[in-house]
Amino acid sequence: MTDRILMIEDDASLSKMVADYVCGFGMQLTIASTIEEGRRKLSNAGFDALLLDVMLPDGDGFDMCREVRAASDIPILMLTARGEDTDRIVGLELGADDYLAKPFNPRELVARLRAILRRHRPSHSPKERILRFGNLEIDRDARALRINGTARALTGYQFDLLLALAENAGRVMSREALMDHLRGEEPDAFDRSIDVHISRIRAAIEDDPKHPRRVVTVRNAGYVFARETDA
Repeated sequence: MTDRILMIEDDASLSKMVADYVCGFGMQLTIASTIEEGRRKLSNAGFDALLLDVMLPDGDGFDMCREVRAASDIPILMLTARGEDTDRIVGLELGADDYLAKPFNPRELVARLRAILRRHRPSHSPKERILRFGNLEIDRDARALRINGTARALTGYQFDLLLALAENAGRVMSREALMDHLRGEEPDAFDRSIDVHISRIRAAIEDDPKHPRRVVTVRNAGYVFARETDA
């Protein structure tokens, strides 16, 4: 199966390099050089993932990310030339699934694309379809989170992060272990993106996100999903 990727990037040489590289990994890249062109192509064709540059000639990639996420759950990988933590955190808070700083190794780009595509696709595991913890339900096949039967919204990355924690309930998992579990590659030990996603998960599942009882921080160690709460 060929994965169809839309790349919104105004650097023509970079776009061509990426297009030539990813075609060898079962991916077909469509290129748009502006936000407006990207909007048209997104509306006219079904894509499996979006590569989105932060700095574009006719607008801000962050605004585009917010716009796309409001209408679709398509996996989004943000590209930033600056690679600053603030840029990365903003992108994740707006709903991006991952980010990559320029210049990047095309092999890493493919690895990250594969990871977000894999996370986005439903699991067909014969294991428990629904994990239940009190009033919280995590539905593997539907990729849905429910509290008291009411759906709560998470990005694809956040759903899989919650699932990884829930599958290891009672076990402390470091940030590095979580990133390695989800991304399948050696993580950056100073990368704090997991913290951003955890805060979003807490907002969705905790009665009081500032005093979490389900996803608990273990100082200098990582996070643990509590097996039981009073909920």
